[in-house]
Amino acid sequence: MTETLSGAEARRVALAAQGFSSTQRLRQRRPFDPALGALHVLQIDSVNVFSRSHYLPVFSRHGAYAHDALDRQLWASGEFTEYWAHEAAFIPVGDRPLFGWRMDDFRARFAGNGRAARLAPEIGRLRALLADGQPRFVRELEAGPREKRGPWWDWSDTKQAIELMFAEGEVVSAGRTGFQRRYALAEQALPAAALVEVPREEAQRRLVAQAARSLGVGTLADLADYHRLKAGPARAAVRALEEDGELVPVRVAGWNRATGAPEAAWMHRDARTPARLAPDALLTPFDPVVWFRPRAERMFDFHYRIEIYTPKEQRQFGYYCLPLMVGGRLAGRIDLKADREGRVLLVQAAWQEDRAPARTAEAAVDLLARAAAWQGHGEVRVSGVGNLTLPARFDAA
Repeated sequence: MTETLSGAEARRVALAAQGFSSTQRLRQRRPFDPALGALHVLQIDSVNVFSRSHYLPVFSRHGAYAHDALDRQLWASGEFTEYWAHEAAFIPVGDRPLFGWRMDDFRARFAGNGRAARLAPEIGRLRALLADGQPRFVRELEAGPREKRGPWWDWSDTKQAIELMFAEGEVVSAGRTGFQRRYALAEQALPAAALVEVPREEAQRRLVAQAARSLGVGTLADLADYHRLKAGPARAAVRALEEDGELVPVRVAGWNRATGAPEAAWMHRDARTPARLAPDALLTPFDPVVWFRPRAERMFDFHYRIEIYTPKEQRQFGYYCLPLMVGGRLAGRIDLKADREGRVLLVQAAWQEDRAPARTAEAAVDLLARAAAWQGHGEVRVSGVGNLTLPARFDAA
């Protein structure tokens, strides 16, 4: 018999699976484990108008912490590495073999489109250069002075070659300074267990199972998107996991196809349905709660698009709007910018949804004050743009 969930129950299942709890505080020992374990992937993005994206999910779930403490766990512990897991993301180093099939797909693509052959001499040079075991930045790998180039995507052959090697799994990121990777050969930088081969079908089945644990409840599209699987392999994995009893078919009220028929969904067997879970949080645009926009609309009735690449005159809400969660509902969006020299957090626009809770402004002020303090700012200044009315200025918490 298929279990039935209300929309509110599905939201609580999802938020609990994502690491939100009624006690939003960090543990004293290994404080980041709850958030990192729940997320499984921590998406990386270069935009830094407020804070690098990978720092925000831990703050959203547990509050303020020292950035360098998370850096140490992500890099110095040896427990995490980078790969194309959703987009560019931190993943547990032990799960890197689950993406071997993706490395194979990249290898086939680059062989088929001629890129591997064209870059072969440069790849050989980089392989020999990195053989000494010393991680290097791209600028240290360049054969000579870098010629002046145009936009950031106008990569040199060295940059193209090292990124090809990264995608194929031959090199890894051995840390970052600022936002620049230091590259090393995978066989020298990773433990042997991270280099084993896992058959494609088994790896994809394990990734879908992990997606289900991280989402709590989801459709086929949700489960596939979490690690960027195609629908066919994801469907086969869901079928196998359902037969094994790890995924349980459910029906969620309001989750319907365009035809009106119920949307098929599954809940992980270990997922829990809290009686009450209503967290307040600021989210990065690349938080799993919102990164798959159709799921955000289906689960939270929240239409969200990031407008970084939209011309300024065509933006509706702002350049870098953080989704605002109030009482477990997505209630608005706030366009933030850090004035680091002046130690001020700038609210360039603040918006609330039509059905936002009455306490949305109060929750936003509290979250912004705490976010400002976390980033080392002394106060928050509000432009007044948008339909969410906030004080013109207030102190950091």
